[in-house]
Amino acid sequence: TAAPATSAASPAAKASSNPDLTRKPERPKPPATKLLDYDYEAQNTYYNCGPAATRNALSAAGIDRTQEELGAELGTTEMGTNSAEDTTRVLNAEVKGSPYRTRMFPGAPSPAQMDRLQADVVKAITDGRGVVANVVGDATDTDGGWHSYGGGHYIAVVGYKDNGRTVRIADSANPADPSYWITTIDLANWITSRGYSA
Repeated sequence: TAAPATSAASPAAKASSNPDLTRKPERPKPPATKLLDYDYEAQNTYYNCGPAATRNALSAAGIDRTQEELGAELGTTEMGTNSAEDTTRVLNAEVKGSPYRTRMFPGAPSPAQMDRLQADVVKAITDGRGVVANVVGDATDTDGGWHSYGGGHYIAVVGYKDNGRTVRIADSANPADPSYWITTIDLANWITSRGYSA
């Protein structure tokens, strides 16, 4: 007589059919390149870069506000907008869940702060949110274009490529040159003594 067939599965087969429910699912890896669909608008006064950058960033999330409305919320005057703390406060008032945080660079950014900026940009853009940065001084974009804001300026970051090593800037200062790419390291150095909202 033949031995009865056993239905006992091997221990390995049992393990694979019994997933570990305590393991947290991993967040999908962000894309290497992502550009937000945003509605560009140049600043409508010489001092309205803060409201314009905030408006351009919000437009990527489908939020439509005027520079005048945002300027009132930001406390913008002819002296400009005070700080990235203000752009973070207003962005959080407009975006569900208050996802924005302010990061300040009191001095030249450290390698860790540069890495943090890159990670913050990738996370925000992947989540469909523009970033607002307060910059001062000069920077050169990846095409050799020179951008100089001795008195300070606000810009929106609306995309990235090369896993965030290069970022897309929406610059409200000059509608003839509304956007350009800059390395994240150059952006970090441009933020020195200022901050950003991501």
